[in-house]
Amino acid sequence: MKIVVKKENAIKKMFKGVSLDSLSLGEKSQVTKMNYVEGNYASPHKHPHEQSGYVISGRYELTFDNEKYELTEGDTYSIPENTLHSFKVIEAGNVIDVFTPPRKDYI
Repeated sequence: MKIVVKKENAIKKMFKGVSLDSLSLGEKSQVTKMNYVEGNYASPHKHPHEQSGYVISGRYELTFDNEKYELTEGDTYSIPENTLHSFKVIEAGNVIDVFTPPRKDYI
């Protein structure tokens, strides 16, 4: 468990071609900063984690529940666990994602 993480101490990782910073890590949740470049794409997938996000910068297309949503700075989203979704980066930027429970593959 990491209660406070200074930005220089964030765990940096590449996951399926995407750079991410694993920030705070609790027993039941995790905060991650996704560092997207134009063209990154998460093909349709699902995972046992609820995922909520906040768009810091960039432009994205989230497909969820057979609907497409364009996301830009200040937009937020929540995806229930085990729900099929995809994510396409239209313009490079950063997104904060919170996962419950934590994603071991991001640590």
